[in-house]
Amino acid sequence: MPGKLLIVLGPTAVGKTDYSISLAEQYHSPVISCDSRQIYREMRIGTAVPSDEQLARVPHYFIRTKSVRDYYTAGLYEAEALALIRRLFAEGHETLVMTGGSMFYIDAVCNGIADVPEADPALREQLTERLKREGAQALAEELRTRDPEAYAAIDRNNGMRVIRALEVCLGTGKPFSSFKVTQPRPREFAIEKIGLFRPREELAARIEARTRRMVADGLFDEVRSLNEFRNLTALKTVGYTEVFDYFDHPGAVTVEETVSRIAANTRHYAKRQMTWWKRDPSIRWIGR
Repeated sequence: MPGKLLIVLGPTAVGKTDYSISLAEQYHSPVISCDSRQIYREMRIGTAVPSDEQLARVPHYFIRTKSVRDYYTAGLYEAEALALIRRLFAEGHETLVMTGGSMFYIDAVCNGIADVPEADPALREQLTERLKREGAQALAEELRTRDPEAYAAIDRNNGMRVIRALEVCLGTGKPFSSFKVTQPRPREFAIEKIGLFRPREELAARIEARTRRMVADGLFDEVRSLNEFRNLTALKTVGYTEVFDYFDHPGAVTVEETVSRIAANTRHYAKRQMTWWKRDPSIRWIGR
């Protein structure tokens, strides 16, 4: 009998960590993280890595296992996660618990990664120069006209993600989103997706509270310690870009304004996550 993979997903700050740990305890399973930022060991506070107490309750995988210096993609995650899942099933687990909010990583595990054309170095250089001059939002607006589906799903504050989508659109003449896997690659285990949701006002309050907790826990110091890596893709992340901006313009932006910006951008990201998942009828939604 094939094993079953339970995937707990949902918008950021909805409560996936506690729910997935309780589920893992019920099924005597580890928790397999599917978060594209919690995987980096240098990014603990701003990515809301589970606490030491939570990590001690059940074994966790893909938490703080890579460095921001490492080249890492959804395709690499797919290969490593599938190898782990198969090993754990072979060891006797009947049900495994995976959790995260990274849409592309979850799709990679469930459906596989499409073969997207390699980047044209000259085109990437042009777009990188435009990013410096015009900013990520300007490039994102161009992406919206060329590929509305990719625009709706992508992190528009992440300039490198926007560049990657645009360079495929411009280089191939096809939308970036058209390179999705059209026929999911078969998996030898069953997959069940559990989506967690909360009322919008409640989720916004949780995002606000978590943002303030991150700041109290030392987010600004963590970001300062990562300044030399700020141009790496991993650091083009909500909670980090806003604090870098605070340090770049002393006196122009207050701590409180920075906190508000982080919370607002996190809410926008949560909305994009829900937009992405609402298209998936296989998700069983549970209110929290």
